[in-house]
Amino acid sequence: MLTTDDVHIQRIRPLISPAVLNEELAASEAALTLIDKSRRALEKILDGQDSRLVVIVGPCSVHDPLAAVEYAQLLRAATRHLDDKLLIVMRVYFEKPRTVVGWKGLINDPDLDGSYRINHGLRLARKLLLDVAEIGLPSGTEFLDTTFGQYYADLISWGAIGARTAESQIHRQLASGLSMPVGIKNRTDGDVQVAVDGIRAARHRHLFPSLTKEGAPAIYETAGNQYGHLILRGGDRWGTNYDAESVAVARQLLRQHDLPENIIIDCSHGNSNKDPYNQCEVIDVVCAQLQDPDCAIRGVMLESHLKAGRQDYSEHAVYGVSITDACLALADTLPLLEKLAATRRQ
Repeated sequence: MLTTDDVHIQRIRPLISPAVLNEELAASEAALTLIDKSRRALEKILDGQDSRLVVIVGPCSVHDPLAAVEYAQLLRAATRHLDDKLLIVMRVYFEKPRTVVGWKGLINDPDLDGSYRINHGLRLARKLLLDVAEIGLPSGTEFLDTTFGQYYADLISWGAIGARTAESQIHRQLASGLSMPVGIKNRTDGDVQVAVDGIRAARHRHLFPSLTKEGAPAIYETAGNQYGHLILRGGDRWGTNYDAESVAVARQLLRQHDLPENIIIDCSHGNSNKDPYNQCEVIDVVCAQLQDPDCAIRGVMLESHLKAGRQDYSEHAVYGVSITDACLALADTLPLLEKLAATRRQ
């Protein structure tokens, strides 16, 4: 009999439901309190009621949960004294958007061998978020696959929509229903209007099909997310956009649509020209702008790991070194956090 369905599908494997995983790896009351408190703090920063800066800092992507936990422990111990100046959110990225092909991240391919044990990857991801919360740090991540969030969004304090999905309707709908503040990046070529449009869209009610935590198909209706904000990450065509002039242009775009003038500077990607040490220069320029009481910069993003640089993954990979974008070493990152904190001192 002729078939016209799934003609390019070679195999279908069962996927654990979010409800089962969330029960298997349940959050403690202390972890949930930390997440709720940090979300409210982020909202206050975006509302101008809290003068602290948001710093989303950590590995480009997580490939080794043990190294990520060690990073979180060291980061927390080294920055506890900055709590009144900085709201530090650990970057815990599990998914990698690929321009063509490549490793898709810890959730999709946790063994880094093309076996795609996604159920195992989801368990690793949720367990890591629980560990980071118990250490005392909120977590931030990019939402790429629109269903994976059901497995761990309850443990996320800050979310991002990336440069490759900023103009995606389904990601804007997703952002409208997420329970935490969400930053939307400018497009990879540097187009900021796309991100502004994404912020506008995410503030509205949306209805869209998805899956419940039990895995059943359903139609979701959102109330809109009023804490969408702009992330400037530079671009391949239009260059860097962390300088005062670029920030002023971005503010004008937000103002034209009566949007809150809240901006986070991504010190990496296009703004660093993919050189991790250029993040230091970006921080210096940002700190100079932060001297202005009317500055719209609410925080920064930094790519940082236990050790500097990057490597191609192999069985002999160096512990604590990124296998995706090159990162600053944590030891070189901590002085940058001190610089940022110094801008908050009266």
